[in-house]
Amino acid sequence: MRWAADARIAAEISCPGRSGRRQALRAIPLRAAGSSRRATDVAARVFSLYLLRCADGSLYTGIATDVRRRLCEHESGSRGARYLRGRGPLELVLERRVGDRALASRIEHRVKRLPRLQKERLVRRPERLDELLRSLDAEPA
Repeated sequence: MRWAADARIAAEISCPGRSGRRQALRAIPLRAAGSSRRATDVAARVFSLYLLRCADGSLYTGIATDVRRRLCEHESGSRGARYLRGRGPLELVLERRVGDRALASRIEHRVKRLPRLQKERLVRRPERLDELLRSLDAEPA
């Protein structure tokens, strides 16, 4: 990926920590004007599947390359899922690296279709996710 020397700007994303302090998460490099994202850039990133428990006890499933950053986005309301607004505090109950975006999207769809009881089983025994991953590997894309 090509970056212009002056295009790398450190921006802080702050998110309230468990202790109430705000903490900086990471610097975000900005892309130079005119550059485009290649398909290999997206394919090279590793996506994770995550499950969040809301204050009302409901479970939310999503995928992200940086789960901590995504959780902060959900909690702050900016760029977070509409479903989660007003349902905080959120608790990360499951996080699992699954691979490229295509596989992560397929496993996310599969988990979202599961009944609540089976999602709770996934939270208690995350190794059950391996069974889902194997079944998806056996299916054609």
